[in-house]
Amino acid sequence: MKQPILLYYDIHPDVVAFSTTRQGGFSTGRYGQFNINRYCGDTDEAIRQNRALLCQLLDIRDDQLIMPHQVHKTEIAVVDENRDSNLEGVDALMTNVSGLCIGVSTADCIPVLLYDPIHHAVCAIHAGWRGTVQRIVEKAVSKMTEVYGSCPTDIVAQIGPGISLDSFEVGDEVYDAFTHAGFDMSSISERRDKWHIDLPECNRQQLMAAGVAEAHISVAAICTVKHAETFFSARRLGIESGRIFTGIVCKQR
Repeated sequence: MKQPILLYYDIHPDVVAFSTTRQGGFSTGRYGQFNINRYCGDTDEAIRQNRALLCQLLDIRDDQLIMPHQVHKTEIAVVDENRDSNLEGVDALMTNVSGLCIGVSTADCIPVLLYDPIHHAVCAIHAGWRGTVQRIVEKAVSKMTEVYGSCPTDIVAQIGPGISLDSFEVGDEVYDAFTHAGFDMSSISERRDKWHIDLPECNRQQLMAAGVAEAHISVAAICTVKHAETFFSARRLGIESGRIFTGIVCKQR
């Protein structure tokens, strides 16, 4: 029997946090094998079968597996018991409902998971370079404070697999966007033949700027471009390929 192979994160005993790999599903070709994203061109049947596998592994129903249609902006949706939030054009989700798996899709962009153990609330964030420039991670921490009363120093964060400094070669226009947004470029970029930007480090710095303790931040340090045999990479496989799903579930307590 097929079973997805997940990369699990040891965030806290009260949550299940993970990123999917390419292994263990029904998709084929550049979507092979495990993809649950409906917006990248994979077949409906493969997605249905893969979602069923993941739900079985997590012991949840299909309607408890929630993912948005991301657009590289900073819209954040709060998912409650009714689960009737509009998830079109959303790049981060948060919830305090136990048993719901919220998550985001990436294929070189940076997934970030947050957990507030005091209020038992979680957040999943899609931080591509555009979202990073617009400080989506800082906005998500602020939103958790607003909605759940979270204190940033209580929040635990996990940065998942994504493109590394070595692999993220950018044009001057991208470098300039980070510069104009006020980032310390000496700490997140290097000039080689072209500019290279460290997206995981930039998001780590944003977490600390938002008040998350450095000791509470973990970084997977896995480059999707260098490890495209295990994790989907749009730079290696093209846009019409599968996506990593990075999710988090609040356990009943």
